[in-house]
Amino acid sequence: MSNNPTNNSAAAQEQTAKQTLFNQRDDINNPHTLDTDGNEQTHFGYKTVNKAEKQARVADVFTSVAKKYDIMNDLMSFGIHRLWKRYAISLSGVRAGQHVLDIAGGTGDLAKVFSREVGRNGKVVLSDINAAMLEVGRERLINAGCNNVDFVLANAETLAPFDDDSFDLLTISFGLRNVTDKDAALKSMYRVLKPGGRLLILEFSKPVFEPLSKAYDLYSFTALPIMGKLIANDAESYQYLAESIRMHPDQQTLKQMMQQAGFENCDYHNLTAGIVAVHRGFKA
Repeated sequence: MSNNPTNNSAAAQEQTAKQTLFNQRDDINNPHTLDTDGNEQTHFGYKTVNKAEKQARVADVFTSVAKKYDIMNDLMSFGIHRLWKRYAISLSGVRAGQHVLDIAGGTGDLAKVFSREVGRNGKVVLSDINAAMLEVGRERLINAGCNNVDFVLANAETLAPFDDDSFDLLTISFGLRNVTDKDAALKSMYRVLKPGGRLLILEFSKPVFEPLSKAYDLYSFTALPIMGKLIANDAESYQYLAESIRMHPDQQTLKQMMQQAGFENCDYHNLTAGIVAVHRGFKA
């Protein structure tokens, strides 16, 4: 064993570098435990589970699918998810020099565009609760030359690494439905948003035409798990995806939840006949 302090220091620095690929902070702790919530229950897809269990179950899903996440999104939506995200960005009002937080940002589709829009004087934070997803997003954005983006492990329910009134724009794209306590997440989003700032939520929602809804159900519960098995070798995670969409609040309910969290001038825009909706709200 070497007693050379220089060698020991270099080894320690190398180990630290490996552990700090992104800012880990302490925010990934589960706010729901048996001590805080007892046996209080929530849904994981169609299953009923203790609140204390849901975060770990969701983490398992996204750790499993992280490497195939982008290709599966293209296949499942026939590429339309790119148009949905483009529309959401068009509602963002993002400008040069602003600070943007992309919550549950995954592989960084929105963060990559915001990085270009805010420019060298702006800042984008790509956050996700899942380390595997965040690492995929980090590699992708660094390879794309996005040098004004930070990468932070963060729990949407607390957003603990971030100070009050820190961001001009918050976005969460296809992530809110996986959050255990959506009301807590919305209140945290309100807390870290600057006065006058806006929140955009892009999420699966409730189709507005009954015939489409039935066809969509058939597709979701048959094709998605088959694709998941063939492409990602994980049918169960895509069964959860289909179920989680059905358990998410509908358009009007989510709008009311945003208002209860303090957001003003809330509205929503249905896309693809309500299969997806973009909700928007502002902090006074």
